[in-house]
Amino acid sequence: MKKFPEGFLWGGACAANQFEGAWNLDGKGASVSDMCTNGTATTSKWITTTHHPDRLYPSHEAIDFYHHYEEDIALFAEMGFKVFRTSINWTRIFPKGWEEKPNEAGLAFYDRVFDCCKKHNIEPLVTISHYELPYALVEKYNGWESRELVGFFMNYCKAIFERYKDKVKYWLTFNEINAGTMTMGSILSLGTARGYEGPTAGIPDDMQARFQGLHHQFVASALAVKYAHEHYPQFQMGCMNIYAPAYPMTPDPKDILACQQRTQMTNYFCSDIQVRGAYPFYAQRYFEEHGITVKMEPGDEAILKEGTVDFYTFSYYMSNCLTTHEEDSGPSVGGNLVGGAKNPYLQASDWGWQIDPMGLRWSLNEIYARYQIPMMVVENGLGARDELTADGKVHDDYRIDYLRLHIEQMAQAVADGVDLRGYTTWGPIDLVSAGTGEMAKRYGFIYVKKYDDGTGDLSRLRKDSFYWYKKVIASNGEDLA
Repeated sequence: MKKFPEGFLWGGACAANQFEGAWNLDGKGASVSDMCTNGTATTSKWITTTHHPDRLYPSHEAIDFYHHYEEDIALFAEMGFKVFRTSINWTRIFPKGWEEKPNEAGLAFYDRVFDCCKKHNIEPLVTISHYELPYALVEKYNGWESRELVGFFMNYCKAIFERYKDKVKYWLTFNEINAGTMTMGSILSLGTARGYEGPTAGIPDDMQARFQGLHHQFVASALAVKYAHEHYPQFQMGCMNIYAPAYPMTPDPKDILACQQRTQMTNYFCSDIQVRGAYPFYAQRYFEEHGITVKMEPGDEAILKEGTVDFYTFSYYMSNCLTTHEEDSGPSVGGNLVGGAKNPYLQASDWGWQIDPMGLRWSLNEIYARYQIPMMVVENGLGARDELTADGKVHDDYRIDYLRLHIEQMAQAVADGVDLRGYTTWGPIDLVSAGTGEMAKRYGFIYVKKYDDGTGDLSRLRKDSFYWYKKVIASNGEDLA
């Protein structure tokens, strides 16, 4: 295997809404995530229009990074992190989203976080919007369906860019922006389900609202990138997508074509716009067949062209098979918003997510061949049911095996010639699951005593994988034993 490049950015990734807690402290407003209850692997979480005192809202406390950030960042530093991908809670800076002036207490919190990172020689990689849209913007504007949100987002960007211009170099505009091509994106990313209260798995779909909302996100992202390039040339601006390979179940040309179409609209539609600066050719037919009309304002096409990103990042968890032969498709599987037919050649996690390390090498090659810009894998990890022993240990060899296999395939992709700059595992510390709202689905190298009923003393414990990842980083990915 080719060695990882010198200066490779090893680290981990978290999201403010999944680990910060302190949901209403120091002037913070309610986000979409703060309106979501807990669920399980088999029972959908709910989104509610008001808070119900008899329901548990996991984001309200989460693992309380807000009050534990120094301890947690010190643990990341102990592992040797070079980079920490985190996000800013929009509602900590602008509680409702439309205020003219930012909330100083919120800005000061992230000053402390980034200063703590600097103290430990950890580079922040900051996602500007990671599934934490101000809920007030949903109520008043139906989220990103309204053009008004472009201006609100830019006001937010200008505030944080100026405040952290000397502390943050790497920025991502929207987390998993292509979630907006899927029904669940109406809640998680776009906020285009105004007035809906019920299980997130049962949300009624409005494709017109979703794709109009996506257009506004594209414009907002491009404006933010353009503004950063003009005012803060030291910034590196990136996009972030879900990437889930789709394999044909059979050699039937119909299955091949179905995979191509899924790959275009799910994996590439958003990044084609953010990296190449224009709507791709294949979108027109898709819009016509689904009755979608994207309203653009004069100048939007120029904005998209002028606001292309500097680097590409993505989450990678699993792959799926697709077939047009429903009678022969067998059981279905899904994960990270994407589903398909079960691949008989792959194993699966406790949550049924199929494990496909070679698919990561394939994906890196496919994406790099398409875009030819620097890349990072900014989410990859194994959600599992960890058992805490009586003496406070977690023997998570299964997580070590999962990560080892994926890192080996990243090294192969580097040998293939892919310009891979960094790798941040998802959930270096246990946090709330975005999909199910549960704590039982644990990803971290660090165990947090917090449980699905809301109990737990929030103490932190190092798992076996903690020491393994420390060794991986110290050897720049060469010692994976």
